[in-house]
Amino acid sequence: MRALELVFAAGWAAFWAYWIVAAFSMKRGRVPWARELRIRAVLAVVVVVLIRLGALRGRGIHTDPGRLGIGLAVFAVGLSFALWARLQLGRNWGTPMTQKVEPDLVTSGPYRWVRHPIYSGILLAGAGTAVALSWRWLVVVALAAVYFLYSASVEERYLSVQFADTYPAYKRSTKMLLPFIL
Repeated sequence: MRALELVFAAGWAAFWAYWIVAAFSMKRGRVPWARELRIRAVLAVVVVVLIRLGALRGRGIHTDPGRLGIGLAVFAVGLSFALWARLQLGRNWGTPMTQKVEPDLVTSGPYRWVRHPIYSGILLAGAGTAVALSWRWLVVVALAAVYFLYSASVEERYLSVQFADTYPAYKRSTKMLLPFIL
């Protein structure tokens, strides 16, 4: 079962490596760092404390082949959805809560269904990881969800001002993170 852990580790590593490399081609922007940096720091400290306390140590990988397969499939779909969204944004992408210089409102591709498909995809991939490896990883997914909901709210306030003529209608026609639900 160690090989499955390596598959997930390699998948996440490749995803984040692409993310870092792609970040060099984005449009200039700024993040109002004061409050957002504090929120990121608090969440990082919570995750470190949970890891140090052993809260994420499980009894190993689940041995049920059905759960392994479902977890791996959900993981792959989630990462693929996030990557598709990132590619659709092109140079408009930025770190959470970034305010871009000369932004474009992207409403095609996965943005037809949800306003924040990158967050949706990462959360889905995290849930797939938890299903396959250990339910305890849902703690990390829950913390990421809190952060993503906050980030999405901040971003939407900015986009509502930046695209005052078009964003309200787009917001009414799509869900924030889960198609047809949320």
